[in-house]
Amino acid sequence: MKKIKLLFFILLIFALNLYAQQLIKPKNIILMIGDGMGLAQISAGKTYKGLLNLERMKVVGLLTTYSCDRYVTDSGASATAMSTGYKTKNVAIGVDCNGERRKTVLEYANEIGKSTGVVVVCAITHATPAAFVAHVPNRNMQIEIAEQIAKEANTDIYLGAGWGWFLPKSEGGRRTDGQNLIDTLKKRGYVYISKPEEFYNLDMSKVNKLIGLFAENHPPYAPDRKPTLAEMTRKAIEFLSKDKDGFFLMVEGSQIDWAGHDNNSEQILREVADFDDAVGVALDFAQRDGNTLVVVTADHETGGYALVDGSVNDKKVEGKFVTKDHTGVMVPVFAFGPGAEAFAGFGDNTLIGKKIFEYLKK
Repeated sequence: MKKIKLLFFILLIFALNLYAQQLIKPKNIILMIGDGMGLAQISAGKTYKGLLNLERMKVVGLLTTYSCDRYVTDSGASATAMSTGYKTKNVAIGVDCNGERRKTVLEYANEIGKSTGVVVVCAITHATPAAFVAHVPNRNMQIEIAEQIAKEANTDIYLGAGWGWFLPKSEGGRRTDGQNLIDTLKKRGYVYISKPEEFYNLDMSKVNKLIGLFAENHPPYAPDRKPTLAEMTRKAIEFLSKDKDGFFLMVEGSQIDWAGHDNNSEQILREVADFDDAVGVALDFAQRDGNTLVVVTADHETGGYALVDGSVNDKKVEGKFVTKDHTGVMVPVFAFGPGAEAFAGFGDNTLIGKKIFEYLKK
């Protein structure tokens, strides 16, 4: 009888602990997307860097990435799956398989009073960031995406690039409709910066909303871009964490993907290391804060990258590629902080959006 009671007590404690874990909802959520970052890219980055910040995250899983209409997804469809919890067709942004507009986790975070941010090393109108702040049938509609960002989206901080999509051709931009959307953003209360020195010298205590675009379209490869992804991530977290209601931040290591498309193994090393530096910034904050969930994943793998030789001592790899496009292999997901356990094991990329929505709901 004593053994039965003891077993019952142990099972009760286990059930209560599991229930308590399910009730834990983080105040802040940081979603970090290494575009095109598969396991080989991470392995290469570890060889190059030695110890990755990713290794601090003990909850690990694998996600399928297929879209509504293709086994091999593009960034727009995969980012939409993560931002909304719904699958969509390749190249679509912020809509489901039927083209119906779906609310994103960032938009919902805004609605419930949390601060929000987007930090990328590409144009903020590009596929992945666009999937969190816009709704269009085709990712190439960057003119329309910029207009939605300027006139409809309520994100508190944007850091990245792509000012050309917001300015008319007469002012060095790409727009043919004559609109100056930077002026539109300023009228909505945004402070606009476009030079690295403005970023480094900015007094954030005087800023309510910020948009920083540091290239006409996309910035260069790492390490030639300033500010770095880690610096922008730190600035965004410092800004957003002032909100007592919490925040949602999406950070993208955009150019891991481009190095894969270029079949440039050496640049993959640099881009993964650069992204991992930003992961370290997020984890440092999460450890201090204690109420922040950090999720790191990829939208897809790029290049069919494989490591066929290398040297740990020399921090070098020999990489081979099977394609210059994306592949359909599962991608890793790492999680740290309250609610991290939900991302362990096998899942689908829609899990990201579904769980974040669940955690945001009061």
